[in-house]
Amino acid sequence: MHLATILVMMRWVRESSINRRHMMAKHGDIFSILKQDHDLHRDILDKLEDTHGESDDRIRLFRQFTLEVKAHAAAEEQALYSTVMRKPDLTSEVRHSVAEHHEIEEMLNDLAATDMATGAWLTKFKEMKHRYLHHIDEEEEDHFPDFDKQLTAEDEEYMGGVFARRKPAEKDDADVTPEKMADPKE
Repeated sequence: MHLATILVMMRWVRESSINRRHMMAKHGDIFSILKQDHDLHRDILDKLEDTHGESDDRIRLFRQFTLEVKAHAAAEEQALYSTVMRKPDLTSEVRHSVAEHHEIEEMLNDLAATDMATGAWLTKFKEMKHRYLHHIDEEEEDHFPDFDKQLTAEDEEYMGGVFARRKPAEKDDADVTPEKMADPKE
């Protein structure tokens, strides 16, 4: 191998390492990023709850929340849960969270199919908000500390970068999908 080739390869490796460290520092660890998203979601939910009828604010905030949560859940599953699922001690926690993601998405789709000006919409919204807040509190208070014990700081930073890349792509694909939930009595 020529000396020039070796020098080019060494420079590429050094620059790749610098870029990777920059990406990790820029995006932070996965848990910090997820908690920032959760805080944004809490804020949107509070604002949404203060709206009335089929107002422009309610329509805008519901769309914003739905797209944010769908993108967040998909990116979280790709960045965090796909890695943590490989840890046998954590499999049941991961399955539980992913199942809750599915339930919340169904609730959002049902809300999208419900007339916003009705009491039914507000009732369903309050139930969805309760379920969602329970979900993110459980993640932050129970699951994330358990996951943190079995991951390295480098793992967490890497997953933070994956999440930061995946969420915008997932948000581009997300949509408000009006779809009534099946009646559990049927």
